[in-house]
Amino acid sequence: MRRRLLAPALLLLATALGCTEAGTAAPAPGPAALPATEPEVRPLGRIIPLPASVRPGGAPYTLTAATRIGVPDHPGVRAVAERLAARLRPATGFRLPVVTDPAADLVLRLDPAAGALGDEGYELRSAPGRLTLTARTPAGLFRGVQTVRQQLPAAVERDTAQRRAWKIAGGTVTDVPRFPYRGAMLDVARHFFTVEEVKAYIDRIALYKYNALHLHLTDDQGWRIAIGSRPKLTEVGAATEVGGGPGGFYTQEQYKELVRYAAAAHIEVIPEIDLPGHTHAALVSYPELTCDGKALKPYTGIEVGFSTLCAGKEETYAFADDVLREIAALTPGRYVHIGGDEAKSTSPADYRTMTDRIQPLVTRHGKQVMAWHQLTGDATPAPGALIQYWGLDRTTAEEKEKVAEAARAGAGIVVSPADRAYLDMKYDEDTPLGLRWAGTVSVERSYDWDPATYLPGVPRSAVRGVEAPLWTETLSTPEHLDTMAFPRLPGLAELGWSPAAGRDWSTYKVRLGEQAHRWDALGLSWYRSPEVPWPAAAEPPA
Repeated sequence: MRRRLLAPALLLLATALGCTEAGTAAPAPGPAALPATEPEVRPLGRIIPLPASVRPGGAPYTLTAATRIGVPDHPGVRAVAERLAARLRPATGFRLPVVTDPAADLVLRLDPAAGALGDEGYELRSAPGRLTLTARTPAGLFRGVQTVRQQLPAAVERDTAQRRAWKIAGGTVTDVPRFPYRGAMLDVARHFFTVEEVKAYIDRIALYKYNALHLHLTDDQGWRIAIGSRPKLTEVGAATEVGGGPGGFYTQEQYKELVRYAAAAHIEVIPEIDLPGHTHAALVSYPELTCDGKALKPYTGIEVGFSTLCAGKEETYAFADDVLREIAALTPGRYVHIGGDEAKSTSPADYRTMTDRIQPLVTRHGKQVMAWHQLTGDATPAPGALIQYWGLDRTTAEEKEKVAEAARAGAGIVVSPADRAYLDMKYDEDTPLGLRWAGTVSVERSYDWDPATYLPGVPRSAVRGVEAPLWTETLSTPEHLDTMAFPRLPGLAELGWSPAAGRDWSTYKVRLGEQAHRWDALGLSWYRSPEVPWPAAAEPPA
């Protein structure tokens, strides 16, 4: 295997995993399983995503029945602390009161002067009798809380009392994200998922420090968000899904509840209203949006590229304005995603006409445009647009250069190549779920690439981050989502958070294998990839 120097943050991890010499990665572990049980104290920093800096030392901190969580008089910090306490109470059986007392033994504190930590960074100090989590913002404290969770034994995730010691290794973790955007996309259009099911997915991504949830709300198979000025979108367009199921939709109050729930995890919801293609459900609902005005039948297949709005009708732009106005009013985040991909039945001239008129509607309603990278081909992204690249390694150089040109002109780039980041691609030829139009995407393939250098000609400063899309043509249950997301979702989180110099597949896959205990405790239906050395006794739940 290739040998590389380890970053300082990895020295402890390298020792723990059996490196052959200081600063040099050991040979990749063989197929032998990891120990069936966790160590009493997890080495500091042996988590996902890998922290930026780890300085181990000293005896561990122990969570006890006498532990109190101290916070300043700040509602945002108290909310983070209450969420932590709620997570820890069932398994520990401890009261864990949240108090405004700096003398408490587990303290969450704000330091506005800690500029080096940025908006999401944190510092964790662990020593006997005292655990201190410091950040400049409540978001940083929330990210640090996920580190606290992962440093504790995995049994802390269970919902019933567990008899064991709760220790966090001594030392200091100083951690900041590599990229400001670390997104997960969930397609609720091909198959509909309920509010509670989406909340569960938010919980999954929060554990790995994601900060954006991109909701794909509309497509040919179904329209999933109520629009007051266009009631037929849900009366008609929401009643179908792939395979002929019942479909469904979110009321505006339900959507706002999802936004609030995500915000409590410091996750920004980015709604996608796919235009001008992927619009069959809208056309079924309002036939006047078609060029010939004829009524259409609902669609429940999985082919793409056949639907389009009509560039020559003013009704197209009135419709887009109604939908984008309402979705913008419901969404406190910065972005509205307008899709723009796979408009195969739209001529280049019509595509430009429509996107040139639709993009200003987004900005008029106070949001920034986000769109798939096809917007850079036949149109010009609006100022401040965020472009999401979903192409493949084999995508033509010309198409990639269009993205690079947009980046050099000021567009931000989110990288989510389908043959590396799409969680709905099969792991291998024998995977029962998923598709393979982009090829199979193994756990290693999804991890072993660099978003900053993936697209030639794109300035590194233009790369805002990475996204892990999960499309649902073949996925209809929460268990299906878990199976395709785990174990790949944590690796894509690490690509977005951790320094490039500290990442290495041979050590990462061991840390990943150790996560199995936590997934079992959480009740996830994860996929036991043969690439990863899983704990001997860790099996996915039936």
